[in-house]
Amino acid sequence: MSATRLLVLGVVRMYGRAHGYQVRRELLSWSADKWANVAPGSIYHALKKMTAERLLEEVAADAEPGEARGPDRVAYRLTPDGESEFQLMMAKSLSEDDQSPQGDYRLAAAVTFLPTLTRAKAISLLRHRITAVRAQEATTRNLVEEAEDWGQPPHVMELYRFWLITVEAKVTWLQGLVARLAGGNYVMADDDGPSFGFPG
Repeated sequence: MSATRLLVLGVVRMYGRAHGYQVRRELLSWSADKWANVAPGSIYHALKKMTAERLLEEVAADAEPGEARGPDRVAYRLTPDGESEFQLMMAKSLSEDDQSPQGDYRLAAAVTFLPTLTRAKAISLLRHRITAVRAQEATTRNLVEEAEDWGQPPHVMELYRFWLITVEAKVTWLQGLVARLAGGNYVMADDDGPSFGFPG
């Protein structure tokens, strides 16, 4: 499961129907190539692949008569399976703590579309992730304590300290986000108010 896949589904969902150029322009305007490692070419690949998987469907071609239909001329929209896939990817990306860089990219993509969820669902998913990260924090803390007794090589302790500080920062951020959501911050799918382009 890639961040690109979630982002492409999310942008098509946001527009209702969108062609490849719109999806690419939107994601690049968000700088998703930097914080989610989205390569512009991978956007078109994802559109084609998810169309073949019947998560997206072609709905229109904007080409003039006699003009070739390229990836920028075909419009896409989510199928019911595409909506289910989007919801599943959102749930996994927010609740599961994948410690790889790809996991961080997926989390970033899911946070981008956080307003598509109800407030209660978003909080529930994030609390699940907090539980997983706290377990990781305890394991990392044990590593630090055990490494203090090893003595050799002493500089390895810096690596364990880095891991511990990183996981502690994750817990702090997640708890803060849950508190902000619980306090009414942000317009969510079940709230009255402007949706910022994110349909429920």
